[in-house]
Amino acid sequence: MKVCCVTPGSRVRWLAWAALWGILAGTAPEGAVAQSAAAAPPSAAAANDELIQLITGLIAESDPDLRAVGLEQIRKEAPGEAATRQFAAQLPKLSPENQAALVSALADRGDMAAREPLIALLEQKPAENVQVAILAGLGQLGLPGDASLLIERLASDKKPIVAAAVAALIRLRGDDVPANLAGQLGQTSGQTAVKLTEVLAARRVEATIPALLQAGRAPDAAVRKAALLALAQFAGPEHLPELFTAVLAAQPGAERDAAERAVMTICNREPNAERRAEIFLNHLKMLPPGDQLQLLSTAGRVGGEKILRRLEDSLASETLAEHQAGLRGICNWPDATIAPRLLELTISPLRPADRPTTLAALVRVAVLPDKRTDGERLDMLKQAWELSSTEAEKNAVLKRARVVRTIDSLRFLRPFLTEAPYAQMAAESIVELAHHRGLREPNDPEFHQALDQVMAVSRDEVVIDRAKRYKNDQTWVRPKAAATE
Repeated sequence: MKVCCVTPGSRVRWLAWAALWGILAGTAPEGAVAQSAAAAPPSAAAANDELIQLITGLIAESDPDLRAVGLEQIRKEAPGEAATRQFAAQLPKLSPENQAALVSALADRGDMAAREPLIALLEQKPAENVQVAILAGLGQLGLPGDASLLIERLASDKKPIVAAAVAALIRLRGDDVPANLAGQLGQTSGQTAVKLTEVLAARRVEATIPALLQAGRAPDAAVRKAALLALAQFAGPEHLPELFTAVLAAQPGAERDAAERAVMTICNREPNAERRAEIFLNHLKMLPPGDQLQLLSTAGRVGGEKILRRLEDSLASETLAEHQAGLRGICNWPDATIAPRLLELTISPLRPADRPTTLAALVRVAVLPDKRTDGERLDMLKQAWELSSTEAEKNAVLKRARVVRTIDSLRFLRPFLTEAPYAQMAAESIVELAHHRGLREPNDPEFHQALDQVMAVSRDEVVIDRAKRYKNDQTWVRPKAAATE
């Protein structure tokens, strides 16, 4: 016969559970901790008081299992403000770890009576994990007036505190909260303003769009970028005049590109391509000529026949500034329909200096998905290779070939493993093709040979490791920070 060994810890846990169930049922089982209840069935009030006392004892225990029992009871049992206040009164007596756990339980309990004790504890600047728990709790228990307290934490140099404040501001209840947050946006700067734009983006209240549009013209580039990213999520084509101003305020380069992509996303909310182009051009023509030229680059990202005609007119201009504006727009075209025109402009450029720009655009759009077959997309990329005249241009073609996931792409890339200027890029593209099991497995012999070559020529340890793994039919997990094609 087996003998069940009951350890002291397991016995204490059993007694705690037994006591809790006994109190909740109105009768404590024999041998439980609450033996004082054995004389007579307790009244509801007495049972509740006893339960509260037992729970407060449990949350102070060193045994994590006992604390878990107490915290779960706080979430679900012993209702009423009085009980909430008694539980909250235990906060100053606990370690930071236990404080954070109790704060979370009180927030889940959903009783507003816990709000003031939590704010009082926050003002004492407790440990970071406790502050994070309190800020998260205010997302459930906070009042509209607590927005200022949360906004202050957005400037913290502690990422968990900032993240908790952002999450709380997103959840904070009150009809006037979005308007208040939008009003605060114009009075903040730096990290605080950036995070406030994230909050407004998540809340998606149309009435806050004017504040975000104003932030899109802020002196701080980070704030401008954040505001445009927020606007891209829920602004509409009707806001184009203000968005044009934001694009013009962006610095040329990465910031301007990001601003233009935000406008493209917003314009795409109009599903009809020609109507989209018409709306864009109608707003564009209201601007001074110089601003119109600058925004032709943005127009190209929107697309549509009417915009293309406008760009072609500029491209044909004898004026260098207008010609370049049209060229930028055409090279920013959002889909592969522009590929034949880019091919023409690369073969016979209107100006010799245009050729590198049109070739780079051709390489970009040649492999974009559309009604063409994979073979046709790869053939256009091969034409771009023939038109390339520098190592950088040719390597750009080899890099783009990995997007066409066919065995013909592998066959196109393999010969370049033996050519020193191109071997490294060819190796990278081959392992990227091999990453796709559905392509690799039906063509194992060819891929194995190619991967052997990659391991022989590559100078990149990651590429070599990937080649080995794919050859052995193993997986490789792409780092989260890695860029995607």
